[in-house]
Amino acid sequence: MARIYTRTGDRGETGLVGGNRTSKGSLRVQAYGDIDELNSVLGLARTFSKDKEISSLLERLQRDLFIVGADLASPRTEDHATRVTEEMTVTLEKNIDTFQQELRPLKVFILPGGSETGALLHFARTVARRAERSIVAFSKTESLNENLISYMNRLSDLLFVMARLANHREGRNELEWHQKVTRST
Repeated sequence: MARIYTRTGDRGETGLVGGNRTSKGSLRVQAYGDIDELNSVLGLARTFSKDKEISSLLERLQRDLFIVGADLASPRTEDHATRVTEEMTVTLEKNIDTFQQELRPLKVFILPGGSETGALLHFARTVARRAERSIVAFSKTESLNENLISYMNRLSDLLFVMARLANHREGRNELEWHQKVTRST
């Protein structure tokens, strides 16, 4: 039986694609750690979803996130690494456009929540935004695949729309929040 532990990370380093090692506290590891967390949240949302279309898309997004994580764990010098493509972002945009046709236009803010699936998708959206911020911070220190940030930006948009869609399909009303926005001077 193969052991799950290797002890190679006991001194605070981890291996990258290609064999190089880096600190577990690095911006790179933070970024793909956030992607791993997002993947887990999507898996949780998928377990609660009763909608086959949403469940199927969540599974595809989880598979895509393995590509995102591999891209982040691969220094740009590794030509053999799988990379996020512009087509992946275009696919997200098509999903957004299709789902929005089923939803009423938003004119106010909504409170995250609703059904279990809707609430988990709202949570996933916030984790996706954090992952995007981590990737942006990492991109300031090292050259990254330019498609990563746009993919993550669009993914969080899709998760917002999917949360609304899940709530709509499950007959849950969105709680609107009206607030006059004022500027502090």
